[in-house]
Amino acid sequence: MAKKSNTKGKIISAAWQLFYKQGYDETTIDEIVEESGTSKGSFYHYFEGKDSLLSSLSYLFDEKYEELSKTMDPDMTCEEKLIYLNQELFIMVENRISIDLLAKCYSSQLVTASERHLLDQSRTYYKFLRQIIIEGQQKGELNPNVTVNEVIKAYALFERGLLYDWCVCNGDYSLYQYSGKILPMFLKGLLK
Repeated sequence: MAKKSNTKGKIISAAWQLFYKQGYDETTIDEIVEESGTSKGSFYHYFEGKDSLLSSLSYLFDEKYEELSKTMDPDMTCEEKLIYLNQELFIMVENRISIDLLAKCYSSQLVTASERHLLDQSRTYYKFLRQIIIEGQQKGELNPNVTVNEVIKAYALFERGLLYDWCVCNGDYSLYQYSGKILPMFLKGLLK
């Protein structure tokens, strides 16, 4: 099972690296297969075609969250952890995900009849948020009038809103810097 998800992860990582370097339209499936060190059969086992990779952005984000979960200081407060996660993810987005591709991903989530990966509660993102927020609640750091689910929904909505606005504005500001200014203000309403 680990080998299967590792193969899928290699394909996704290679695809998004190529999309960033040379653009989505200019990247071929053959290049993705070559860059990932996998086979065409493996590619088509996981994906119907290149367009199916657009919904895999959440997989790339979750990979980043898994990496961050290993490096985060456990003594940080709930607020510090949420800010840290946001800032690290947004640095990655600015440096590795093109705005056009991010916009395509978001628009595909709006019109899809299948899974909406960005909302999938079984993702690492939501599990990690839940863990942080439950710990914050147990330590008395969160407003007791707001449930764990409400905090998770509000935080995820906030991040999606920032990403959406950044796409609409064609990246004419630093996503990382802007979020660093307004996320603490947003979190004040959720904290004790």
